[in-house]
Amino acid sequence: MNILKKIRLRRTPVATSIAVIGGGSWATALVKLLSENAVQVRWWLRDRESIQHIKRYHKNPRYLSQVRINRRKVRLFYQITKAIRKAQFVIIAVPAAYAESVLETIPKTIWQDKIIISAVKGIIPAKNLLISDYFIQHLGLAAENCCAIAGPCHAEEVALEKKSYLTIAGVSEQNTENFASHLRSRYLAAHTNPDLEGIEYCAVIKNIIALACGIAHGLGYGDNFQAVLVANAMEEIERFLTQKCPNNSPRLLMGSAYLGDLLVTAYSQFSRNRTFGNMLGRGYTVQSAQMEMNMVAEGYFASKCIYEIAEGFAFEQLPIIHSVYHILYEQMPPSEAFRRLAAQLK
Repeated sequence: MNILKKIRLRRTPVATSIAVIGGGSWATALVKLLSENAVQVRWWLRDRESIQHIKRYHKNPRYLSQVRINRRKVRLFYQITKAIRKAQFVIIAVPAAYAESVLETIPKTIWQDKIIISAVKGIIPAKNLLISDYFIQHLGLAAENCCAIAGPCHAEEVALEKKSYLTIAGVSEQNTENFASHLRSRYLAAHTNPDLEGIEYCAVIKNIIALACGIAHGLGYGDNFQAVLVANAMEEIERFLTQKCPNNSPRLLMGSAYLGDLLVTAYSQFSRNRTFGNMLGRGYTVQSAQMEMNMVAEGYFASKCIYEIAEGFAFEQLPIIHSVYHILYEQMPPSEAFRRLAAQLK
């Protein structure tokens, strides 16, 4: 009997099971990061060929192909319900434009007792809904079971093990801290923040601003102008958040989850939104720029969603957001839109 007790005491604790939904750069980086900790990863990808390639070569052939996947810690799934069913946490890491079509295939009952984390940094176009709001309104999840991953953080640098910081936003301190603990590593710090709605909206708007910075660069505007552009963008973000989702506690917009995420998206070489905007500024049409890019620029969809959500705002309140919308959806020449915008900036 004593021997049996000793054996029971020596049993290894069952690792936390986390499902990652998506096969892109951010999903791949998160899978790599999580698999280095005491976590069992259940990874769903839509593409069967990618699954077979990863099983054979331990690398995602389409995104971050230099990253080696630890197959001892990662199970691959083509059927999404199987990936989710036994997971305690579920990370949604698909482009916002496709999120609803992916999520609506999953039985609502499967989400019970799970913590859902949005790594989308976008907004569902057809409904103008944040991912957390979609889960609460359409899938019946409790708000405390919804979280979001915020930057400043690029998938490429996480994959390269560059020192990085993440913010886990959510109204439940226990759930956010629990999830954050599974992300921390020698090269990644993870902090928590209760401002779920504000951080999600900020992540959506910063993609629009990054697109604007790219357009400015493509048009030949210099660093001086872009510094003013980003400074004014923070004022736009504050105006939007103050009216759309006022916060009971002070919202520190100079923090890394707000200003930091904006800066890295607006200036980084890895920013697909900046790249997309740069192509528009150089003369590409919206359609030709989209065709040439291999990844989705969330700012394209976000600009229309935020413009519609903020219909009550006058142009002088959100001039950058309005300008990007007019370029993308009303075919206004970027040079003309930025001539008008420049007169509004201070």
